[in-house]
Amino acid sequence: MAKFYVTTPIYYVNDVPHIGHAYTTIAADVLARYHRLKGDTVFFLTGTDEHGQKIEEAATKAGKTPKAFVDGVVPAFKEAWKLLDISHDQFIRTTDKQHESAVQALIKVVHDKGDIYLGDYEGKYCSGCEQFYLERELVEGKCPVHKKEVKTIKEPSYFFRLSNYQDKLLAHYRAHPGFIAPQFRQDEFINRVKEGLKDLSISRTSVAWGIPFPIGKGHVVYVWFDALTNYISALGWPDAKGDFKTFWPADAHLVGKEIAWFHCVIWPAMLMSAGIELPRQVYAHGWLTIEGQKMSKSLGNFITAKDLVARFGTDASRYFLLYNIPFGHDGDFSEAELVKHVNADLADAYGNLLSRVLTLVEKNFAGEWPAMGELTEHEQDIETAANALGPHVENALDALEFHKALDHIFTFVRLVNKYMTDTTPWKITDKKRLGTVLYTILESMRVATHYLTPFIPQTAAKAAAQLGQSVTSLEEAHFDHTTTGNVKKSEVLQKKLDVKKQEHPFAKLNLRVAHVLDVMPHPEADKLYVLKINVGIEERTLVAGLRAYYQPEELRGKHIIIVANMKPAKLRGVVSQGMLLAADKDGKVKVLEAKDAEPGAPVTIDGVRPGTGQVGIDDVVAAKLTTKLKRVVVDGQQLVTPLGHVEVDIDDGATIR
Repeated sequence: MAKFYVTTPIYYVNDVPHIGHAYTTIAADVLARYHRLKGDTVFFLTGTDEHGQKIEEAATKAGKTPKAFVDGVVPAFKEAWKLLDISHDQFIRTTDKQHESAVQALIKVVHDKGDIYLGDYEGKYCSGCEQFYLERELVEGKCPVHKKEVKTIKEPSYFFRLSNYQDKLLAHYRAHPGFIAPQFRQDEFINRVKEGLKDLSISRTSVAWGIPFPIGKGHVVYVWFDALTNYISALGWPDAKGDFKTFWPADAHLVGKEIAWFHCVIWPAMLMSAGIELPRQVYAHGWLTIEGQKMSKSLGNFITAKDLVARFGTDASRYFLLYNIPFGHDGDFSEAELVKHVNADLADAYGNLLSRVLTLVEKNFAGEWPAMGELTEHEQDIETAANALGPHVENALDALEFHKALDHIFTFVRLVNKYMTDTTPWKITDKKRLGTVLYTILESMRVATHYLTPFIPQTAAKAAAQLGQSVTSLEEAHFDHTTTGNVKKSEVLQKKLDVKKQEHPFAKLNLRVAHVLDVMPHPEADKLYVLKINVGIEERTLVAGLRAYYQPEELRGKHIIIVANMKPAKLRGVVSQGMLLAADKDGKVKVLEAKDAEPGAPVTIDGVRPGTGQVGIDDVVAAKLTTKLKRVVVDGQQLVTPLGHVEVDIDDGATIR
């Protein structure tokens, strides 16, 4: 029996789990489930990265200790993975005592090897990446990822002699051509490493929230040296027995391309220094865009894992993310495409086929699998295709080509649909012949369900139960002439999705919480104020007609709700970047407040999440509602915000405007 060890990155807890986190984690889950069905002993690791400057700053902003802050965030990840039916064997946190001890032990081993020394570091640092950049790596002096100004930091630091491992890394890449995947990534890193490696700063004195550096007082461990160690600390290292002995080296580290450098260069160099075997493969996948745009809270296209499941369901989300995007490449998430493919494949080709055959079995054979009779060329072709399916799917999954595996499965399912159309079993009067045709379809569905189980486990389990079968091993995923059972038609496997379900008056509007920093009279208009607001990622000006209803001090400090995706417009010479929501009745106007929410937190009304793209005044007018709402929900996407509500203290019938 073989072993298989697969990992996701440990996700940084400065934000809630979103569609990008879900993408990587679903891919790892499919691999884990696939290898379990093959009979392998599997260890599937995921978790959270909880130290570093970003966490320290976010905790301070929230008025919490760093530990209290991360303790409040981690449950969101655990909930998301439960919603997505993720079957991880361990959820590691870098604040776990075992992990902290392992990090300190690794530093001591590397230090004893002579690969750690004390020096001074000065460099360009991006707190968003928790990474130093060379001048040539910056884009117009800014972080190439976050497009923000970097800070020049100078402090005493312990260094890891990464430069000692340039030749050894290149030799390893040459000896193991699949170590970095896809292949074009390996070529990229070989060229980058050939340019030369500089020693790596691995401690900080300017940050307090981290694991104490074991060989230097006043230093904490650099967050990446800390985080990467999770892959062995989760297995009990430095104890070389137990899970570490069973599962190390990792068979697949799945990571996003933005952190591939740490996993393909720094991590193997750390392991080489410590005398620990290197992982088998690091697979760096691409980035997701949303409807052709980079995911961004300011654009209103930020999709949390929780939102994804609530909108489309667990298995539809899992299926589409891996079917639509070749793993390793950049790809786009489109609601319209998801609905189209889920309806065509899961609802029609798979679900409807099962429903039709079960109906015929119940009607003609009292729900019992009929016997397989004499095969014609039609049945022989289906049997041949069914038995060829396994090698095709397994070869694709072994290469992490999830989209190809699914394409093979649904090509086969569509072939079985054609077989049913060609043989017209509803017209067959010869019961033996009818039994053979229905058996062929049932058996084909049983085989397909085995291979769909890693991708859509809940739907596949329902299908297996309706077939009167179970899915326990891929050894059973071949066309058998002796399968028996009793079918039980029940709920629809996959209900058809409707992309228009969110056509709601507020669907186009990107509603966000904004903090009013200052209020000034408009220089050219007696009825207008100019508000300076913070919307989480930036500060804006907003012009509002509130001078007749509020004094400036009554507005300063409020957390209001704005339409954040309004096209900027000049109002009497002052640019207004948004529109606030207020309620009026009988001549009284009151702004809507979100007292406990953080700036930038998204707002939902009637369950409609923020819209995308810019909108104009006509869209806002179209969304004007006469409402009985007492509550507008802030959906908690900002981690520093507890799940809360916006209280609308107005009478029924007041107009939100």
